[in-house]
Amino acid sequence: MAKKVLIFSAPSGSGKTTIVNHLLGLHPELEFSVSAASRSPRGTERDGVEYHFLTADKFKELIAQDAFVEYEEVYKDHFYGTLKSEVDRIWNAGHVIIFDVDVKGAWNLKRYFGDKALSVLVAPPSMDELERRLRGRKTDSEEEIRTRLDKASYELDFASDKADYKLINDKLEDAYAEIEKVVNEFLAR
Repeated sequence: MAKKVLIFSAPSGSGKTTIVNHLLGLHPELEFSVSAASRSPRGTERDGVEYHFLTADKFKELIAQDAFVEYEEVYKDHFYGTLKSEVDRIWNAGHVIIFDVDVKGAWNLKRYFGDKALSVLVAPPSMDELERRLRGRKTDSEEEIRTRLDKASYELDFASDKADYKLINDKLEDAYAEIEKVVNEFLAR
């Protein structure tokens, strides 16, 4: 199989992870790329499963060695990124890489992989619906909801003209059918 990459990005609450997990269940040739993070595991997180957990110093050392496809320092000494070794591991297994990243990471990955990549922005049907979904989770404070909505507005503005495909996730079953068609066409190329 040709070396290909699927890149999914979205504001929080848009349903990106649900859609990525749906595609992983349909396509055995897809393999999720595990990102690196310069933080300790939380709760039941396991190294190499949710993230490759690194110290900030180790992350910086790997940056100096050009070991990342892309990385971002979210704030001082808090890094996230995609290791070149992870890309090689998945491609050497003959699989297609699937990424679930923020919009900046998606843009960096698309620039790196070019035509080998399909970048998909998963968007809510409206900001009002996104707010309803975030409130429906009942996991965030009012301040966190406002922060997420502000960030979502920025992310949608930033990524709308950069993604190869914009998937409006209004009704999940419709979004599944639409993205299955888009991904199947990309994988068949």
